[in-house]
This record gives sequence, structure tokens and C-alpha cells, in this order.
Amino acid sequence: MITFYPGPSKVYPQIEQYLFDAYQSGILSVNHRSEPFMKMLKETIDMMKLKLEIPADYEIYFCSSATECWEIIAQSIIETKSLHVFNGAFGEKWLEYTRKIKPASNGLFFDLNSLPEISDIIADQDSDAICLTHNETSNGTALPDSFFEELRKKTEKVIAVDATSSMAGVIFPWKSADVWYASVQKCFGLPAGLSVMVVSPKAVQQAEKIGERDHYNSLLFVRDNFLKYQTPYTPNALGIYLAGRVLQQVEILSEISIQIKDRAKDWYQFLSESGFNVLVDNEEVRSDTVIAVLGEKQQIASIKKAAKKNGIMLGNGYGSWKETSFRIANFPAITLDEINQLKVFLKTYSETAR
Repeated sequence: MITFYPGPSKVYPQIEQYLFDAYQSGILSVNHRSEPFMKMLKETIDMMKLKLEIPADYEIYFCSSATECWEIIAQSIIETKSLHVFNGAFGEKWLEYTRKIKPASNGLFFDLNSLPEISDIIADQDSDAICLTHNETSNGTALPDSFFEELRKKTEKVIAVDATSSMAGVIFPWKSADVWYASVQKCFGLPAGLSVMVVSPKAVQQAEKIGERDHYNSLLFVRDNFLKYQTPYTPNALGIYLAGRVLQQVEILSEISIQIKDRAKDWYQFLSESGFNVLVDNEEVRSDTVIAVLGEKQQIASIKKAAKKNGIMLGNGYGSWKETSFRIANFPAITLDEINQLKVFLKTYSETAR
């Protein structure tokens, strides 16, 4: 089965060998404060900084999931309340989760085919942080680099970004935000169970100002350990090991990003020429890594069923578009041959349906 599900998605085929290597190496049984583990963690962090072109003064921590990152941000970086700017299900879920910890947090909804108004965002003077979704997995939208760069010029507040379905797929304007986080079961091409937090000096300063150390995953407690290349609790050592091995094999992100953006451009052109409608009309806010295709409920169900019979797994729609869309992952681990197989299927289906 070829999977285009947007998470968990296809893992790199080399993972099979890396799993064997991990077992043989003994890293799965070592203490997380031992020299072998610390060496492995340092090598993985160094490789991630190199391959993802992360600024030298930004720090990297590994957590269990993007959802845990929501919790860490709410506990440790937001003192009273945050402003969440969103247009889809995952941005809204982030707000809902944060409100369980910081009830005063606010939401600012914007339209699917537009960019949020920066003037509206900076008008909120009381929030401690601005929370944005770089790539909304539920609907195939993305905020362009220029938006983050312009927002950074207009505010000194901490900016936190959910990059779950785009990190390791496209380049980021890292310096234009202070916390970037993602789970690894999407563009990283890794099994689920690990997340990455990339944190700026500004975010660390805010955490130090708040001084929250009440939880096992308080940011300052996590940081204290990672600065020693240790972890505050027994970690997903296998996930960290696999991340390091995959990062060794892949190209630098600026090269991967060119490929992914070219593939996305081809996808949108192909879908238009083949009689399919995409969910997002505005090209400026279309995602390069998750492509959402719109249709009637019966048509979408029929396409997914036919694809599965042909050995292809399409992503379900999500949230408001659950039954009227399907999603195509455009992640680095997916090969051009697999993409071409899906295109042949969709082209044939479209011609048959006419």
C-alpha cells in the first residue's frame, strides 16, 4: 500500500535497516544519563541544526508529541494568556488545549483564502505570546515567509509556531519566530512518538522570567537537562536514534525545500488540468506539503475507495472538510515514482468519471 496520508505518513525505507542497527548498537538499553546516550543525543541535535539550517543560538529539545509542546508552551512561556491566530482545526485545537491551562487565552480566526491581518494581531496588547500555525494540516493552507518576517518587525512578543506538517519539508524564516515545533511522523519520514521544539533566546528569557518549574516537562527543567545532552525523563531513545540516522542521509533543507515546492507546483497544475478542484483558491496561502482536494461527499468517498483498491491510501478530509475533501501528503520520503502512480490513478479516474 502506497500511503499519501498526511501523518502518520510514509517512513523512509532505510528505517528498516536503522531499526536493526539500533538494536545491535545497544543504545536501546543504555541509561539516559550515560555517555553513550549523551553522545548520541548531541550528534542528533548537531545534525538537525546542520541539515535544517537552524540558527546557532536556537536550542533543540525532543518531546513526545506536538500536543506536549502545546502544554510546555502554555505552562512555561505564557504567563497569563496567549493569542491564537488560526483558520483550521489544529490551530483551533491548540487554543482549546491552552485554555485548559491559561483560560484567558484568545482566538483570532481568519478566512481560508486570506492572510491574517497583522494590525489585528498586534492590536492585542495583553497577550504574552502569539501562536500561529505555519502549515494547517486540516485544510492545506500555509503562511508564507513574508508574513512571519513582517509580523516580527511589528512586535517584540514571543511568537510560537506549529510546524507539524512542514518542518523538515520546507525552509523556515527561523529568526522570525521564537518557538517552532513539530511531530516527526510527517516531513521527517519517521515513526510517530517524538516531537522537536526549536527555541530562541527570547523564548528562553521569557521562560526564565516566568520561572515555572512545577511539572516534569517544564521548559526550564527540560532545558537544564538538554544543555547537558540529557533528558528530564526516560526518553524515546529509539526515536532520537532514528532521527539522527535519517538526518545523516537526507540533503540539506534548502535543497529539499526546492524539490518539495517544485512538486507542489506540479501537483496543483496537474489537479487543475485533470478536472479536480483544490480546497484553497488563493495560491499565496496554499501549502506545499499537504494538498487538499475538494469534491462532493459521494465523489470523495468513491475516489478514496477506488484508490485503496489500487493500493493507494489517500488522506481523509479533516474537521469541516472531513467528508468533502481528501488530502495528499507531499513529504520528502514519498518518491517521484509513487507520485506518478497516484497521478496515473487520478487521471484515469477523472477520465472514466466524465
